[in-house]
Amino acid sequence: MRRILIAGAGQSGLQLALGLQFHGYDVTLMSHRTPEEIRSGRVTSTQCMFATALRHEHELGLGFWAAAAPRIEGVGVSVTEPAPGGHRRAVDWLGRLDGCAQSVDQRLKMSGWLETFADRGGRLVVHAAAVSDLDALAGHYDLVLVATGKGELAELFDRDPARSPHSVPQRALAVAYVHGLGPRPEHPSTEAVRCTLVPGAGELFVLPTLTVSGRADVLFWEAVPDGPLDAFQDLPGPGEHLARTLELMEHYAPWEYARATRVELTDAHATLAGRYTPAVRDPVGRLPSGGVVLGVGDAVVADDPVTGQGANSAAKCAAAYLAAIVQHGERPFDAAWMRTAFDRHWASARHATAWTHAMLAPRQPAHVRELLAAAARLQPVADRIANGFDDPADFAHYFYEAERAEAYVAEVEKTEAAKAEAGG
Repeated sequence: MRRILIAGAGQSGLQLALGLQFHGYDVTLMSHRTPEEIRSGRVTSTQCMFATALRHEHELGLGFWAAAAPRIEGVGVSVTEPAPGGHRRAVDWLGRLDGCAQSVDQRLKMSGWLETFADRGGRLVVHAAAVSDLDALAGHYDLVLVATGKGELAELFDRDPARSPHSVPQRALAVAYVHGLGPRPEHPSTEAVRCTLVPGAGELFVLPTLTVSGRADVLFWEAVPDGPLDAFQDLPGPGEHLARTLELMEHYAPWEYARATRVELTDAHATLAGRYTPAVRDPVGRLPSGGVVLGVGDAVVADDPVTGQGANSAAKCAAAYLAAIVQHGERPFDAAWMRTAFDRHWASARHATAWTHAMLAPRQPAHVRELLAAAARLQPVADRIANGFDDPADFAHYFYEAERAEAYVAEVEKTEAAKAEAGG
């Protein structure tokens, strides 16, 4: 039985640990917190898992909250423009997903998975791993993986400048989990991720989720640093954080504020603010003694959450690595194999990274603005953009280049016109 050590107990680390356990590997998992500390602690992120990522979880029998979490059926996009006293919607549409998405608070999900790992016989070490720990332990394992994008372990992996155009944070993030949000009146029975684009200033995401206290919604501002939405630099307390969130909604997204007048935080630890620099890193890290370790998830690909790809990419990374490990059999896990395993993941992840970089642009190109506007009158365009959240590779066919975007919209217009004529 091959022995594997994983440092980090987030989406990618835990999913990979449980997958390896499923295949009979001897797995040791290092987490800096106990399940109860995770469950009762502060929110760590937002996440919306789309169909492909959910399938990877369900294949391992890890969809514990599938029946309880809201079934997200669509992705809605609004683009704002200034109006007297605030902003109004210049564009508004809802795209339908081919497969439902779901969001589960990582406090609930990771604590549950961690308990499952231990219950299934996994070796859980509650300790904030340092480089010196991995250096001392590496010789006892066939493979060591690092599944955390923070702290000194993340510094084992050099930034790849060719794949990392940003050297500073591109968004300031502010999250609040709330109860009491009303439905959108135009789609009262449809659970959807709602994205409001405030050109030049940032984005607001509103999404249904399952948290430690039941069904809830996430209010998530992504602000261009030092812009008008960047109102959380002083890391306010929970009550003030929510008040500022709502104040910004009232001015920049009044249609969302209208359904948020009675919200309250889900718990005392339901807010989060911060920022980080998106980066792609060399997947192979070297320990002081010369041993090699493989980066997993956001240790090697950390995209800004503006496209909601973080947890999805982490799940896909864990699935790709699991397949690579199992297929490798009894051969040594050397640096060459590690790069091959990462390349397998990057074949998918590069599309999420490219789309994220495109959406972080200070001003969207005219053809992207026209494409978003076309989605409001052409349902197939709205649906295709929505399903790109699950498969970002599709954007390469029509999103990035003006000629392709124009040709695609013209093709859809022609098809819809023919349908209308045939039905008329």
